[in-house]
Amino acid sequence: MFLMTILLLAGLALVVLGADWLVDGASSVARRAGLSEFIIGLTIVGMGTSAPEMVVSVLGALEGNGDIAVGNVVGSNIFNTLLILGLTAVILPIGITATNRKRDIPVNIAVTLLLVLLGLERTIFGVGTDGLSRLDGAVLLLLFVVYMFISFRSGKDEKPEPDGQKSQKLWLSILMILCGLAALVIGGNLFVDNATGIASALGISDKFIAVTILAGGTSLPELATCVAAAVKKKGQLALGNIIGSNIFNIMLILGTSAVIAPVSFQSINLIDMGALLVSAIALATSLVVGKKNQLDRLDGALFLLIWAVYMAYLIINL
Repeated sequence: MFLMTILLLAGLALVVLGADWLVDGASSVARRAGLSEFIIGLTIVGMGTSAPEMVVSVLGALEGNGDIAVGNVVGSNIFNTLLILGLTAVILPIGITATNRKRDIPVNIAVTLLLVLLGLERTIFGVGTDGLSRLDGAVLLLLFVVYMFISFRSGKDEKPEPDGQKSQKLWLSILMILCGLAALVIGGNLFVDNATGIASALGISDKFIAVTILAGGTSLPELATCVAAAVKKKGQLALGNIIGSNIFNIMLILGTSAVIAPVSFQSINLIDMGALLVSAIALATSLVVGKKNQLDRLDGALFLLIWAVYMAYLIINL
């Protein structure tokens, strides 16, 4: 127990340190490359912090258990938007750009709705079963490539906001990003493994551990990165991280998993899919009401409340 506690604290320290390195390195790259911090968060940071979900889902597909990918992605996206973005907005209201309104948030809703439809209908693209066929996966991958291309192309036209910091050497920024991502992944694994071990030793049920520790464990890098970004007043990087992670999870991770092995939705019920869709729509609705240009603390508190209700439902129905 003592050793597990030490390793848990070490994992938590790595996550915090890794998030700090990642945010600083990514911000420096954005300034040097002339890209907005949102685009860096959407691509480099979003993909990097989704590495745990990618590993879990692809390994499951390779082992012939592609179903695990759906639960992993659905749970992670709900966690990302409602808890992580909610907590980030409570710490620091997040400014929303016109591009976020017109492209990024609608795309997040569209891919989420597409996933929900794939889970409810027998076929969307003309071939497949109740879930994702290999053709569905290939189409998702194609859509992902198109979205990334458009994002990078438009990101070059957006002038990153000056933050008064001097750009450090490029090699040092890249090293900070790589070390930050490595620390997030290693620290996250240490934290989840030892937290699970401690919970089991205390007699806590496996189902409760799965719903709480494991469900949030793969999203721990996003949580640490967004909180670090909020503290450093880099709200656009945090928003890009969440939207990028959500799109990455659905298009790339589920697309890749489905190409390896068709994925079914039998383990996901209507409440889970409804919570996923609500999390995506809530982000857009919070901006439409009052026509605000930011996610404020009240929006963040509402996101946290919705997440708490969903978690209470899961725990009650264990």
